[in-house]
Amino acid sequence: MAGGPEEDALRIRIDWCRCRGHGVCAELLGEVIVPDEWGYPLVRGPVPPELAGTARRAVSFCPALALSLVRGPVPR
Repeated sequence: MAGGPEEDALRIRIDWCRCRGHGVCAELLGEVIVPDEWGYPLVRGPVPPELAGTARRAVSFCPALALSLVRGPVPR
């Protein structure tokens, strides 16, 4: 079904050229982002609507400016 919740999901996008694995995003948004064994973020899925404000905070607090929020279909 077109236009469903998966089509308009809020997602975290990581600019891998900028990310340095500081871990601030995982600390602030641990429900969606977990660190890998080297401290780099792994995004576990779309941002739940109730965590949109926290996701915006995680994006703005990234010391490397490596995160952004995007809307659109969840990649498969």
